[in-house]
Amino acid sequence: MTPTEQPEAGCLYVVATPIGNLEDITLRALRVLREADVIACEDTRETQKLLQRYEIQSRLVSYHEHNEMMRSAELIIELEQGAKVALVSDAGTPVISDPGHRLVSLCLRHDIPVVPVPGPSALVAALAASGLPTAEFLFVGFLPARAAPRRKALQRLAAEPRTIVFYEAPHRLKDMLADAAEILGPRRAVIAREVTKLHEEFLRGRLDELLEGARKRPPRGEITVVVAPASEDMPAAAATVPLRERVEQIEAQEGLDRKAALRKAARERGLAKREAYKQMLLDR
Repeated sequence: MTPTEQPEAGCLYVVATPIGNLEDITLRALRVLREADVIACEDTRETQKLLQRYEIQSRLVSYHEHNEMMRSAELIIELEQGAKVALVSDAGTPVISDPGHRLVSLCLRHDIPVVPVPGPSALVAALAASGLPTAEFLFVGFLPARAAPRRKALQRLAAEPRTIVFYEAPHRLKDMLADAAEILGPRRAVIAREVTKLHEEFLRGRLDELLEGARKRPPRGEITVVVAPASEDMPAAAATVPLRERVEQIEAQEGLDRKAALRKAARERGLAKREAYKQMLLDR
């Protein structure tokens, strides 16, 4: 959309908004918000702060996980009648670990255009400043809140050869780091806290070191955790084979006994020795 264009009638705009600093918004996003007939947002109070800053008067309606089904249907009716609707979240890019998927899917089913208006994203900002490999990465979002499902999810990621990005609630961070340190091993990691805000902070170290720090001084605010790949110098092909098979490869190629081969395979994948042994048992 060029600077002279107006938002198209009967179209849903998925608009990224600042994750902290209100200056982090694009000129295009401001134009779309100003010309929208309605802005669907998670919390009208939060979005109103942004609109007041830029003197935008568009009508607001709430759109969050508790009213998503009902509100999506209402917005589809408005869109089919030619309304220009902007979808925003409290911060960052809508739909990414935020409400919006239902509305986007319904629009596509009803042949209503969906146009992204890109901008701030906590996961991209944290990854870019993390210092960890960025050529390939896996965004997981929030891990399960309960311990057993969380540990199971981390176990599935134990051999992941890409950098992993998580969102986490501050009150669950210590438990998440404890499970990650045990299951993923002493990998390099970064806690990105309050990115773009006044108290922005990047905490760097191994998972076990970050856990110790979080126990002494529990972080507050919005948190993104970036974890290094299973091994930053591990051959990609080795990362994709089952652990038992990799141990057998090392035994054959390097003439090591089973215990030494398991220890090396665990180091390759960034696994704690106990976790590697558990995986070996499961691979039978």
